[in-house]
Amino acid sequence: MAETKATILETDEQARALAARLFRTARFGALAVLHADTGAPFASRVAVATACDGVPVILVSRLSEHTSGLLSDPRSSLLVGEPGKGDPLAHPRISLVCSAVRIDRDDPRHASVRSRFLRRHPKSALYADFADFLFFRLEPLSASLNGGFGKAYRLAPEDIRIDSPANEELAGMEERAVAHMNEDHSDAVDLYAKALAGESGDGWKLATVDAAGFDMIRSERVSRVEFNPILKTAAQLRPELVALARKASKTMDNRREHDGSN
Repeated sequence: MAETKATILETDEQARALAARLFRTARFGALAVLHADTGAPFASRVAVATACDGVPVILVSRLSEHTSGLLSDPRSSLLVGEPGKGDPLAHPRISLVCSAVRIDRDDPRHASVRSRFLRRHPKSALYADFADFLFFRLEPLSASLNGGFGKAYRLAPEDIRIDSPANEELAGMEERAVAHMNEDHSDAVDLYAKALAGESGDGWKLATVDAAGFDMIRSERVSRVEFNPILKTAAQLRPELVALARKASKTMDNRREHDGSN
Protein backbone atom coordinates (compact mmCIF):
# COMPACT_ATOMS: atom_id res chain seq x y z
CA MET A 1 0.00 0.00 0.00
CA ALA A 2 1.36 3.43 -0.90
CA GLU A 3 2.45 5.77 1.85
CA THR A 4 0.16 8.69 2.65
CA LYS A 5 0.99 11.99 4.28
CA ALA A 6 -0.46 10.67 7.54
CA THR A 7 2.17 7.90 7.66
CA ILE A 8 5.13 10.28 7.25
CA LEU A 9 6.55 11.52 10.53
CA GLU A 10 8.08 14.95 11.03
CA THR A 11 11.80 14.80 10.37
CA ASP A 12 13.69 15.27 13.65
CA GLU A 13 17.29 14.99 14.83
CA GLN A 14 16.87 11.29 15.56
CA ALA A 15 15.82 10.67 11.95
CA ARG A 16 18.71 12.76 10.61
CA ALA A 17 21.17 10.85 12.83
CA LEU A 18 19.86 7.50 11.61
CA ALA A 19 20.08 8.62 7.97
CA ALA A 20 23.66 9.78 8.53
CA ARG A 21 24.61 6.47 10.13
CA LEU A 22 23.09 4.47 7.29
CA PHE A 23 24.92 6.44 4.60
CA ARG A 24 28.24 6.79 6.41
CA THR A 25 28.56 3.16 7.44
CA ALA A 26 27.28 1.64 4.18
CA ARG A 27 29.74 -0.42 2.17
CA PHE A 28 27.34 -1.43 -0.58
CA GLY A 29 24.01 -0.29 -1.92
CA ALA A 30 21.49 -0.83 -4.70
CA LEU A 31 21.83 1.77 -7.44
CA ALA A 32 18.87 2.37 -9.77
CA VAL A 33 19.37 4.21 -13.06
CA LEU A 34 17.49 4.70 -16.31
CA HIS A 35 18.82 2.25 -18.89
CA ALA A 36 20.68 4.09 -21.65
CA ASP A 37 19.05 2.09 -24.45
CA THR A 38 15.52 1.43 -23.21
CA GLY A 39 14.92 4.15 -20.61
CA ALA A 40 13.58 1.47 -18.28
CA PRO A 41 14.55 1.35 -14.59
CA PHE A 42 17.71 -0.71 -14.06
CA ALA A 43 19.14 -1.65 -10.65
CA SER A 44 22.57 -2.97 -9.72
CA ARG A 45 24.72 -3.37 -6.63
CA VAL A 46 27.58 -0.91 -6.15
CA ALA A 47 30.27 -0.25 -3.55
CA VAL A 48 29.56 2.96 -1.62
CA ALA A 49 31.54 5.50 0.39
CA THR A 50 30.92 9.16 1.25
CA ALA A 51 32.64 12.43 0.41
CA CYS A 52 33.81 14.73 3.17
CA ASP A 53 30.47 16.55 3.11
CA GLY A 54 28.50 13.33 3.61
CA VAL A 55 27.37 12.90 -0.01
CA PRO A 56 27.52 9.25 -1.22
CA VAL A 57 30.15 8.42 -3.83
CA ILE A 58 30.55 5.39 -6.07
CA LEU A 59 33.28 3.98 -8.32
CA VAL A 60 31.97 2.30 -11.47
CA SER A 61 33.24 0.92 -14.75
CA ARG A 62 32.30 2.37 -18.13
CA LEU A 63 31.63 -1.23 -19.21
CA SER A 64 28.72 -1.51 -16.76
CA GLU A 65 25.10 -0.96 -17.75
CA HIS A 66 24.53 1.33 -14.79
CA THR A 67 27.45 3.56 -15.79
CA SER A 68 26.03 3.95 -19.30
CA GLY A 69 22.75 4.90 -17.68
CA LEU A 70 24.35 7.56 -15.47
CA LEU A 71 26.28 9.05 -18.38
CA SER A 72 23.09 9.19 -20.43
CA ASP A 73 20.81 10.52 -17.67
CA PRO A 74 22.11 11.50 -14.20
CA ARG A 75 18.77 10.85 -12.50
CA SER A 76 19.25 7.92 -10.15
CA SER A 77 18.46 6.43 -6.77
CA LEU A 78 20.52 4.68 -4.10
CA LEU A 79 19.20 2.30 -1.45
CA VAL A 80 21.38 1.49 1.59
CA GLY A 81 20.70 -0.35 4.83
CA GLU A 82 21.65 -3.96 5.46
CA PRO A 83 19.14 -6.48 6.84
CA GLY A 84 20.05 -8.25 10.07
CA LYS A 85 18.46 -11.11 11.96
CA GLY A 86 14.75 -11.72 11.59
CA ASP A 87 12.48 -9.89 9.18
CA PRO A 88 14.59 -7.92 6.65
CA LEU A 89 11.83 -5.32 6.39
CA ALA A 90 12.09 -4.55 10.10
CA HIS A 91 15.59 -3.08 9.70
CA PRO A 92 16.30 0.58 8.84
CA ARG A 93 17.01 1.56 5.24
CA ILE A 94 17.03 4.76 3.23
CA SER A 95 16.35 5.46 -0.44
CA LEU A 96 18.10 8.49 -1.90
CA VAL A 97 16.75 10.30 -4.96
CA CYS A 98 19.82 11.86 -6.51
CA SER A 99 21.61 13.30 -9.51
CA ALA A 100 24.93 11.67 -10.40
CA VAL A 101 27.85 14.08 -10.89
CA ARG A 102 30.96 12.67 -12.55
CA ILE A 103 34.24 13.45 -10.77
CA ASP A 104 36.99 13.54 -13.39
CA ARG A 105 40.66 13.18 -12.46
CA ASP A 106 41.34 16.88 -12.99
CA ASP A 107 38.52 17.80 -10.62
CA PRO A 108 39.87 19.35 -7.37
CA ARG A 109 37.59 16.96 -5.44
CA HIS A 110 38.99 13.83 -7.05
CA ALA A 111 41.95 13.24 -4.70
CA SER A 112 39.80 13.38 -1.58
CA VAL A 113 37.03 11.24 -3.07
CA ARG A 114 39.56 8.66 -4.28
CA SER A 115 41.45 8.38 -0.98
CA ARG A 116 38.25 8.13 1.09
CA PHE A 117 36.82 5.47 -1.21
CA LEU A 118 40.02 3.38 -1.20
CA ARG A 119 40.27 3.45 2.58
CA ARG A 120 36.69 2.16 2.77
CA HIS A 121 37.29 -0.39 -0.01
CA PRO A 122 41.05 -1.20 -0.07
CA LYS A 123 40.72 -3.88 -2.76
CA SER A 124 39.42 -1.25 -5.19
CA ALA A 125 42.98 0.09 -5.41
CA LEU A 126 43.59 -2.73 -7.88
CA TYR A 127 41.40 -1.04 -10.51
CA ALA A 128 40.46 2.47 -9.31
CA ASP A 129 43.01 4.12 -11.60
CA PHE A 130 42.10 2.15 -14.72
CA ALA A 131 41.02 4.45 -17.55
CA ASP A 132 37.55 2.92 -17.73
CA PHE A 133 36.66 3.53 -14.07
CA LEU A 134 34.86 6.68 -12.92
CA PHE A 135 33.86 8.25 -9.63
CA PHE A 136 30.45 9.83 -9.20
CA ARG A 137 28.97 11.92 -6.43
CA LEU A 138 25.30 11.14 -5.89
CA GLU A 139 24.03 14.62 -5.14
CA PRO A 140 20.92 14.33 -2.93
CA LEU A 141 17.59 15.69 -4.10
CA SER A 142 15.42 13.99 -1.48
CA ALA A 143 15.34 10.78 0.53
CA SER A 144 12.84 8.37 2.07
CA LEU A 145 13.91 6.91 5.40
CA ASN A 146 12.27 3.80 6.81
CA GLY A 147 13.43 3.39 10.37
CA GLY A 148 11.27 0.34 11.01
CA PHE A 149 7.55 -0.27 11.35
CA GLY A 150 5.67 3.03 11.61
CA LYS A 151 8.84 5.13 11.26
CA ALA A 152 8.78 6.72 7.81
CA TYR A 153 10.38 10.10 7.07
CA ARG A 154 11.04 12.38 4.12
CA LEU A 155 14.46 14.04 4.13
CA ALA A 156 15.71 17.08 2.24
CA PRO A 157 19.24 17.51 0.84
CA GLU A 158 20.29 19.60 3.85
CA ASP A 159 19.31 16.70 6.13
CA ILE A 160 21.93 14.55 4.42
CA ARG A 161 24.87 16.82 3.73
CA ILE A 162 27.35 17.84 6.43
CA ASP A 163 27.06 21.61 6.66
CA SER A 164 30.36 22.94 8.00
CA PRO A 165 32.85 25.60 6.89
CA ALA A 166 35.56 23.08 7.78
CA ASN A 167 34.64 20.63 4.99
CA GLU A 168 37.14 21.77 2.39
CA GLU A 169 40.08 22.15 4.77
CA LEU A 170 39.37 18.78 6.39
CA ALA A 171 39.27 17.14 2.97
CA GLY A 172 42.75 18.50 2.29
CA MET A 173 44.30 17.29 5.54
CA GLU A 174 42.28 14.12 6.11
CA GLU A 175 44.67 11.62 4.56
CA ARG A 176 47.57 12.81 6.75
CA ALA A 177 45.41 12.82 9.89
CA VAL A 178 44.11 9.31 9.26
CA ALA A 179 47.60 7.96 8.57
CA HIS A 180 48.93 9.60 11.74
CA MET A 181 46.19 8.08 13.90
CA ASN A 182 46.59 4.61 12.42
CA GLU A 183 50.38 4.60 12.58
CA ASP A 184 51.00 6.38 15.89
CA HIS A 185 47.76 6.02 17.86
CA SER A 186 46.29 2.66 16.91
CA ASP A 187 45.55 2.00 20.59
CA ALA A 188 43.32 5.08 20.66
CA VAL A 189 41.44 3.91 17.56
CA ASP A 190 40.72 0.56 19.26
CA LEU A 191 39.51 2.49 22.32
CA TYR A 192 37.19 4.60 20.18
CA ALA A 193 35.69 1.46 18.66
CA LYS A 194 35.18 -0.40 21.93
CA ALA A 195 34.22 2.39 24.32
CA LEU A 196 32.42 4.87 22.06
CA ALA A 197 30.99 2.70 19.28
CA GLY A 198 30.21 -0.45 21.26
CA GLU A 199 32.40 -2.67 19.10
CA SER A 200 34.74 -5.48 20.10
CA GLY A 201 38.13 -6.81 19.06
CA ASP A 202 41.41 -5.12 18.22
CA GLY A 203 42.86 -3.99 14.91
CA TRP A 204 40.40 -1.21 14.10
CA LYS A 205 41.59 1.37 11.58
CA LEU A 206 40.47 4.94 11.10
CA ALA A 207 39.05 5.15 7.58
CA THR A 208 37.65 8.65 7.18
CA VAL A 209 37.29 11.88 9.13
CA ASP A 210 34.78 14.66 8.49
CA ALA A 211 33.31 17.58 10.38
CA ALA A 212 30.56 15.41 11.87
CA GLY A 213 32.66 12.45 13.05
CA PHE A 214 34.86 9.60 11.88
CA ASP A 215 34.49 6.10 10.44
CA MET A 216 36.46 3.04 11.52
CA ILE A 217 36.85 -0.29 9.74
CA ARG A 218 37.83 -3.79 10.84
CA SER A 219 37.67 -6.47 8.18
CA GLU A 220 34.20 -6.11 6.61
CA ARG A 221 32.68 -4.09 9.45
CA VAL A 222 32.30 -0.31 9.50
CA SER A 223 31.54 1.69 12.65
CA ARG A 224 31.23 5.40 13.35
CA VAL A 225 31.67 7.93 16.14
CA GLU A 226 29.94 11.30 15.88
CA PHE A 227 31.29 14.64 17.08
CA ASN A 228 28.97 16.73 19.23
CA PRO A 229 28.83 19.46 18.09
CA ILE A 230 30.20 19.17 14.55
CA LEU A 231 33.54 20.83 13.84
CA LYS A 232 33.48 24.38 12.52
CA THR A 233 37.22 24.56 11.81
CA ALA A 234 39.83 21.95 10.92
CA ALA A 235 41.92 23.12 13.89
CA GLN A 236 39.31 21.60 16.18
CA LEU A 237 40.02 18.07 14.95
CA ARG A 238 43.10 17.26 17.03
CA PRO A 239 41.73 18.46 20.40
CA GLU A 240 38.45 16.66 19.68
CA LEU A 241 40.27 13.38 19.00
CA VAL A 242 42.32 13.82 22.18
CA ALA A 243 39.20 14.54 24.24
CA LEU A 244 37.43 11.49 22.82
CA ALA A 245 40.47 9.29 23.58
CA ARG A 246 40.36 10.43 27.20
CA LYS A 247 36.61 9.82 27.35
CA ALA A 248 37.06 6.35 25.85
CA SER A 249 39.86 5.48 28.27
CA LYS A 250 37.76 6.58 31.25
CA THR A 251 34.80 4.58 29.98
CA MET A 252 36.91 1.44 29.70
CA ASP A 253 38.36 1.98 33.19
CA ASN A 254 34.84 2.29 34.60
CA ARG A 255 33.81 -0.92 32.87
CA ARG A 256 36.78 -2.81 34.33
CA GLU A 257 35.99 -1.51 37.82
CA HIS A 258 32.35 -2.51 37.43
CA ASP A 259 33.28 -5.98 36.13
CA GLY A 260 35.76 -6.42 38.96
CA SER A 261 33.18 -5.57 41.61
CA ASN A 262 30.72 -8.21 40.37
